[in-house]
Amino acid sequence: MRVYLPATLTDVQRLLQEDQWMPLGGTGFALTPALREAYVAGDDEELAEVALRDAARASLRLLAAEETELPVRRVVVVAERSDAQARPDLDTAVVRISGPVTQKQVVAVHVDGADAEAAVRAAVDCIDAADLGDEDAELTLGDAEDHDLAWYATQELPFLLELL
Repeated sequence: MRVYLPATLTDVQRLLQEDQWMPLGGTGFALTPALREAYVAGDDEELAEVALRDAARASLRLLAAEETELPVRRVVVVAERSDAQARPDLDTAVVRISGPVTQKQVVAVHVDGADAEAAVRAAVDCIDAADLGDEDAELTLGDAEDHDLAWYATQELPFLLELL
């Protein structure tokens, strides 16, 4: 199953240095049967995009808890995992994996561009308020989510980190 794992640039560094990385709580997002049922229309590609967006929003929560000198950007690590278990009790796209992700399992990584950094920083500052229903905070999150994540192949990751 293709799994979209919320991450930070620090996590990508760890993945490259240690050849593996464990997502917080093993939590990710995927095109699950429950996600398919939740949408009346949409092909697999469109529904996988929903899972990717959910993972990108979860990345904001990780950024809110992290202190780093790296740029503040949403990151989603995409991996192939056979152990992903759906967690419909949490949400339709939520899955849990049982162990670390290795570089070999990673298919791609999605990362915000530099142009999104101010919007992402603002979203990180208000993610909790948005979760509690603050409409202005939700609009701020929308500003960050208006930025498309750039796609990086696994062999490009060392260069991505060097160029930051």
